[in-house]
Amino acid sequence: MSDNGPVQTRSPVLTVRRVDAYYAITVVAPQIAERFRSGQFLSVAVGGEQSSMLLRRPFAIHDVKPDYGGTVEFLFAVRGPGTAWLAERRQRDLLDVVGPLGRPFPLPRDPVNCMLAGGGSGAAPLFPLAHALRRRGCRVDFVLGAASADRVFSAISARRIAETTTFTTDDGSFGVRGRVTDALERAMDDARSDVVYACGPMPMLRTVAAVAARQGVPVQVAVEETMACGTGICMSCVIPVVGEDGITRMVRACVDGPVFRGERVRFDDVGTIPFDALGAPGWKARGEDSADSAGGVADREAG
Repeated sequence: MSDNGPVQTRSPVLTVRRVDAYYAITVVAPQIAERFRSGQFLSVAVGGEQSSMLLRRPFAIHDVKPDYGGTVEFLFAVRGPGTAWLAERRQRDLLDVVGPLGRPFPLPRDPVNCMLAGGGSGAAPLFPLAHALRRRGCRVDFVLGAASADRVFSAISARRIAETTTFTTDDGSFGVRGRVTDALERAMDDARSDVVYACGPMPMLRTVAAVAARQGVPVQVAVEETMACGTGICMSCVIPVVGEDGITRMVRACVDGPVFRGERVRFDDVGTIPFDALGAPGWKARGEDSADSAGGVADREAG
């Protein structure tokens, strides 16, 4: 294993705190903190050693403090027995943690204007990203949204970090009524954004990518896809992504992502294997048929 690869640790819990509708757990994991790059995630075992819950749970890393004993914080909402068990952890409990996992956000070489768009708890990885961008001299602006006020994550921190912040809620209980994508285009215009970074539900990412494409602005998205192993073995998190050569491949969100160029993710086909994806049934035969057809046309034109 390389010095920069993921590690597995039994990490003591430092704090468990409630953050509106979410829980935030901080663990002492210096090796993970040292290796972390914005956009990477953790895989956490749940239920204890005798549990029947065999699958780990993936969580985006919200904060790291390598200089303070090497702590790592992740955020979650209680959605089932695994996260309910996590919410009951207390200080000094040990968690079996693997990380950091996944491909991080690429950072711009030069100072540029960066728009960060996040939905619900999916916004968590945008905060270490914002700090990394600020250290490079970039301007940072936020558009954050959720269903209701208690699900808009870390509004105070966003205001402190960013040049401007726009908040949206579906019910209008905080900020502007509507969705992140309703406010994004105007916020990008006002900030003269050069690049967009987005985290959140797949439908939101799909629309963010479309808005950025209309503006001619590059976009990086951290996809939210169901994962079982988190290490690329089980193939449960594959999504269709177009490569540099124009060919669609089924790639693993956990190791090839979770960060991708937004315009290359085929959001409309997520959950399926597109007929033209590399390795799809009949793909090779269709390619050969296509080549034969093109050759036939060329022969006819030459004749």
